[in-house]
Amino acid sequence: MQSWYDGLAKPPLTPPKKVFWPAWAGLYLLIFISLAIYFLTPAKPFFLPTSGILIVHFLAGFSWTSIFFGKKLILPALLDLLFMDVTLAVIVWLFMQANPISALLLIPYCCWCLFATYLNWGIWRLNP
Repeated sequence: MQSWYDGLAKPPLTPPKKVFWPAWAGLYLLIFISLAIYFLTPAKPFFLPTSGILIVHFLAGFSWTSIFFGKKLILPALLDLLFMDVTLAVIVWLFMQANPISALLLIPYCCWCLFATYLNWGIWRLNP
């Protein structure tokens, strides 16, 4: 049986569905290590703003699946991803202030989020 997602027109460079699970497994590992390094770093400038931005970023990330796949709202999901892109850039900058290694470990996640934004944008354009 074909799912809603399978029936959508997709932009070039859309990977097969089997790529997403291993990609996310690796990204979650890097995110966890980055967070561990950040929180174990003794001096953390801007700790409270960083914590708040982390919370809203991850809430937006977890809500994207519900918005896109659950509610099938492509444009709101795209706006959610754009918000995630901006907050992730701020997080990387804030992590850089505390521990550059924790920031660098988030670069693959940044690339994946930007790629996900491209895919979501392409799906939105191709499926009016």
